[in-house]
Amino acid sequence: MLIAFGTSLGLQTKIREKIAAFNGHVVITSFTSNVSKENLTPIDRRQSFYPQFSEVPEVSHIQATATKWGIIRTETDFEGVVLKGVDSLFNLTAFEEFISEGKFPELNSTRASDEIIISEYLAKRLQLKVSDRLVMYFMRQDSAKQLPRPVGFEIVGLYNSGFQDFDKTYVIGDLRQIQRLNNWEDYQIGQFEVFIDDFSNIDNVAVKIYESIGSFLNAKSIKTMYPSIFEWLKLFDINTLIILIIMILVAGINMITALLVLILERRQMIGVFKAIGASNWVIRKVFLYNAVFIMLKGLVIGNVIGIGLLLLQQHFQLMPLDASSYYVTNVPVKLNPTYIIGVNLGTLILCLLMLIVPTYIVAKISPVKALKFD
Repeated sequence: MLIAFGTSLGLQTKIREKIAAFNGHVVITSFTSNVSKENLTPIDRRQSFYPQFSEVPEVSHIQATATKWGIIRTETDFEGVVLKGVDSLFNLTAFEEFISEGKFPELNSTRASDEIIISEYLAKRLQLKVSDRLVMYFMRQDSAKQLPRPVGFEIVGLYNSGFQDFDKTYVIGDLRQIQRLNNWEDYQIGQFEVFIDDFSNIDNVAVKIYESIGSFLNAKSIKTMYPSIFEWLKLFDINTLIILIIMILVAGINMITALLVLILERRQMIGVFKAIGASNWVIRKVFLYNAVFIMLKGLVIGNVIGIGLLLLQQHFQLMPLDASSYYVTNVPVKLNPTYIIGVNLGTLILCLLMLIVPTYIVAKISPVKALKFD
């Protein structure tokens, strides 16, 4: 049960973190019918909630970004990608664990940086490496002929999120490059990405953010943006619940069987207790205490094995996963004292309640028959 909880919560947490690293938890944009990954309508960076979203205390960070479709063209191949522009306030903490080689682009200079970081997937696909230069082509915004506009970039790092939908799409660079390509002013951006402290409260926080930003902006949570992924994640809760019920039933049946055998083997002892005046409840408590002792031993052994296996997986990644199906390269693990204590207490209480019924057989044992020797 601990392994089921640890791996299920770990997978859900890791996938949520990866989606949030590329989008934030709540995205603030202009009202538009655009469903692509490109920001077509700019919004003003000069908002009362930026760069400190004090109106909603659950918000931990807010950053300005913009996206634009482009094509990377090499001598042998080409690939359509999205250039995501960020600035110096980008939440690098959420992204830096994905960096596998090189570094994140430097964004603190006074001029637009030509440094970018691309995924290992794109680097392998286009036969690129760190320190290589490439050319991306973008559609002009100021030309009736819509001729492509080439822009040169230098690759300073590679990342691997394990989330292939993002890895094959996003190239991350300077926000000022997109402002220049779109002929935007320096205060115009594509969207705000908001990070919150507690993901379990994301729906309520998204509503509070929406109500606090005014009527000209829209706010959407990543659960709304990626509904299929989060519906898929809910299935893990159902699977975990089913596993939990089955394991508790199996454990309860085994304990009931063991207790019945124990009672039948101690019929003469029960007869002696009854003969000297012990009540049925007193005798039943003796067997219940013995059963609890056996369960506690089993829980200790189970915790050592379960937590030990989870720690091994957490530190050595012994069990790999197919990233194209599960969005992660190995089984993620989340160790939380809350669910560990909850599983242990829940198992102990439920099994103890199930053991109360078979102890009623004590009342059926007659001391006369129990003390009769052949």
